[in-house]
Amino acid sequence: MQLKHISIVNFKNIEQAELSFSPKINCFIGNNGMGKTNLLDAIYYLSFCKSFTNTIDVQNIRHDTDFFVIQGSFYRLEKEENVYCGLKRKQRKQFKINKKEYERLSDHIGFLPLVLISPADEVFISGGSDERRRFMDSVISQFNKHYLTELIKYNNALQQRNNLLKDSRQQDPLVYDIWEEQLVTAGTYLHQVRKAFIDEFIPTFQNYFTGITVGNESVELLYRSQLENCNFTAALQQSRERDRILGFTTAGAHKDDLEMTLDGYPVKRTGSQGQNKSFLIALKFAQFDFLKKESGLTPLLLLDDIFDKLDAQRVSRIIELVSGNEFGQIFITDTNRQHLDHVLEKYGGESSCFTVENGTAIG
Repeated sequence: MQLKHISIVNFKNIEQAELSFSPKINCFIGNNGMGKTNLLDAIYYLSFCKSFTNTIDVQNIRHDTDFFVIQGSFYRLEKEENVYCGLKRKQRKQFKINKKEYERLSDHIGFLPLVLISPADEVFISGGSDERRRFMDSVISQFNKHYLTELIKYNNALQQRNNLLKDSRQQDPLVYDIWEEQLVTAGTYLHQVRKAFIDEFIPTFQNYFTGITVGNESVELLYRSQLENCNFTAALQQSRERDRILGFTTAGAHKDDLEMTLDGYPVKRTGSQGQNKSFLIALKFAQFDFLKKESGLTPLLLLDDIFDKLDAQRVSRIIELVSGNEFGQIFITDTNRQHLDHVLEKYGGESSCFTVENGTAIG
């Protein structure tokens, strides 16, 4: 799959951009704050129907303007696909494929598989279980539509049960039973899919980490869930009184976690900056492989400032990996021209480079 052309108007600090891309490597070079990441974000928007840096849509409209438009021309399964996204202030966002508007934005997720690696990924290590759980959900949702549907059902039932817990006037056990049954059905499915996904995901992740670090450290992913060997229905019923006091649901798939370890210890406690970044890059490369296998498409790969905090050896190994045939079209941002020259020298094929300054990209 390839992005052939993108048109951007009034998105963040980009007043207007018309860019055509190489089918392999595309580089955005410039100082911090010039708009390199915003260009990647526009590409990301066409895949996920939202920004990865600011999920409040209206705040992505350029200052002193009333709308933004992003349009992309993709080559997918030997067919051209045109994607349009437009937003006007105080109006509903429009998202179209080949001029036909989606009824539900969720129907688009997974159509254009994409993997982004950015400094924001550090939250998977430094943050809590919510962030790590969201990583699992985001990967699975890109290729499993039923999973996304069940996740939405689960979150709705969870919200309804939490509302009951906070309402002292409504304590009818039958009402609890209704929402808890939905929690159990959806939550059991989420647990089963997450477990199967992580079991399959781990070997690929470990192989990539070894490739980046030349095998000097060992890493592991451990899926932790209350639903393992647990009667979920009984757990919800038994926790009602305690949950009423706390005001929220304490048992369920929303408490799942993905433990990340380095040499047997939590990586967020023992890992250096370079080790943590290598861990995250290996995680995302494994995500790329998984989506490629499940979707039958080669995802776009977006690399936002990934070489920072890495020693020369790790940078060299990453460049060697992304220059291989396993990856398809790649978009890279960096302030260091030497890094990108090294990428292009290693690749030796067709490429495009753009210098970005104040929201303007010059090729």
